[in-house]
Amino acid sequence: MKLFTISQNDAEQRLDKFLKKLFPRATRSLIYKFNRKGKIKVQPHPNPLLRSNFEDSRASTPVSLILPKERELGFKKQDNEYKLQVGDVVKIFLSDKDFDELSKASVNDEVRNVELKVKLNPKDIVYEDGDLLVLNKNPGINVHPGDHKSKEVSVIEQAQDYLGEKLNSLTFKPSLVHRIDRDTSGILLIAKTKSLLTRLVNDFKDHKKVTKIYVALCVGHAEKQSGVIDAPLRRIENATKENKVQVDARGQKAVTHYLVLEEYQVDTGQEVIPVSLVQAQLETGRMHQIRVHLASIWVPILGDKTYGDPQKNSFFARHYGITRQMLHAEQIEFQHYGKAKKMHLEARMKEDMLGMLEKLKRN
Repeated sequence: MKLFTISQNDAEQRLDKFLKKLFPRATRSLIYKFNRKGKIKVQPHPNPLLRSNFEDSRASTPVSLILPKERELGFKKQDNEYKLQVGDVVKIFLSDKDFDELSKASVNDEVRNVELKVKLNPKDIVYEDGDLLVLNKNPGINVHPGDHKSKEVSVIEQAQDYLGEKLNSLTFKPSLVHRIDRDTSGILLIAKTKSLLTRLVNDFKDHKKVTKIYVALCVGHAEKQSGVIDAPLRRIENATKENKVQVDARGQKAVTHYLVLEEYQVDTGQEVIPVSLVQAQLETGRMHQIRVHLASIWVPILGDKTYGDPQKNSFFARHYGITRQMLHAEQIEFQHYGKAKKMHLEARMKEDMLGMLEKLKRN
């Protein structure tokens, strides 16, 4: 038998969903069977003041409890739909062997055995408080891990390693609020609490509540110095010889506002290549939106291997060492619910983009 309190990061979820996260190897029918046979019982926390103390506490590590006798009588079966609250106590009548076996990662989600040779660099932290970690992501690293066979470290694994176990609960670890492409650098939000994660993810889906501004070095000269690209985007599943995302009337609505900040010229000896520093603000958040939209107005992002100009990319790789798309998530504005205020954060461009800009200015 085991007893656990429900922390803030485990609360506000149905009992059956909580148990499925706690027991990844258990089928849903097995979980229902456990509950039906009384192997799972819940004691709601009886004291509102104590519950408030639980809610205010940052300590979210699950705690086994030895309960006073007068509280033992409060345990009872709950419906699978019962929504757990902070301070509730869950009693599980399983042997240690069964508990340990069912608690292991599922067959399809084995724990990755990754050695963090590259730790999170504190210099890449843009902002941090008790609820939120904001990073200036480096290019060339995925924000989330691949399959369990991959040994490549992801940003979220670096962040969780940096934060340690103190913020983990029974069913929650610090998690990505949103994603950016592997070869894109810049601002990335990681929520330390489930409540903030839920609200920010909803805001990012809304798009109107979050402002995201990127800067990109592009090959070409835009016909207009500023404008709005309103072109629907269609994602091609299992694309091989065609681009994964295309401008297509059958696609989803996608809107990007752009502004040309600077223009440069690079003389190759055979031709003069125009290069533009472009600011882009997303009104919607489709996959590869900025990359596809800028390419659609003939200013593809420098170094973009999928939507860019192969010949121009080859030239800049040979002569300037550009090996990734020159796209950087520079600014973000969002509502920080933990602080009850609007936040505006900026992330400095990475050294490869800054170095390229310096070279362009000297031409």
